[in-house]
Amino acid sequence: QSAHRAGLRSFIRYGWRWSWRVTAFATIFNVVSTGLSAYRDKTTISNFAAAGAFTGALFRMHLGLQGLAGGVVFGTAFGIPAGGLLMAVYGLAGETLREKRSRERRELYEQKLAEWQSRLSVTEVLDQTENNAHGRPEMERAKE
Repeated sequence: QSAHRAGLRSFIRYGWRWSWRVTAFATIFNVVSTGLSAYRDKTTISNFAAAGAFTGALFRMHLGLQGLAGGVVFGTAFGIPAGGLLMAVYGLAGETLREKRSRERRELYEQKLAEWQSRLSVTEVLDQTENNAHGRPEMERAKE
């Protein structure tokens, strides 16, 4: 029980130090990875490796050049499996985020196109009705 209490006390006392670091690491990793995916318009393992390398280097650069290199290696080593795991989860979902985004964009375009065409057909019907009301025959309008 005393070991359990000592562990609990140390977690309460020092847990916040690790929590903000893990949160910052995960946030920077996700921002870089998402930014690369959006910029390149595709999701690949290299995006996750680069995000891990950047984040690892950022967190170890205060240790000098060796720490920076170690952070790059460490971040890349953990970024690749994390990216593979995320891509596997996307695959199990049946549709990647990129495919979902392009499908939604295509559906919105088709919806706007159909709306525009329906408005255009209403305008044509009104134009024909107006010309018929003025008594102008079809041949004269065709010549104009």
